[in-house]
Amino acid sequence: MINKLTSFFSRLFFAAALIVLVVAVIDWFLRLFGMTLSFISYQPGRLFEFSAILLIFVTVLLLRQIREKLSKSA
Repeated sequence: MINKLTSFFSRLFFAAALIVLVVAVIDWFLRLFGMTLSFISYQPGRLFEFSAILLIFVTVLLLRQIREKLSKSA
């Protein structure tokens, strides 16, 4: 049960990180031309930080899964 839950949250965080990253890149590109996405109150750099934080959680969850698999096989 915990493996399914961990896998679900890992995929959810990864998808959210990719979405935030894409929005940050689009907003950064639009700001080069003097426009911005009006529904975002954060700067693109802050969005990159949020994406990195989510990817750190994904990495931790994957390392935990690897540790559990290795402990089961030993």
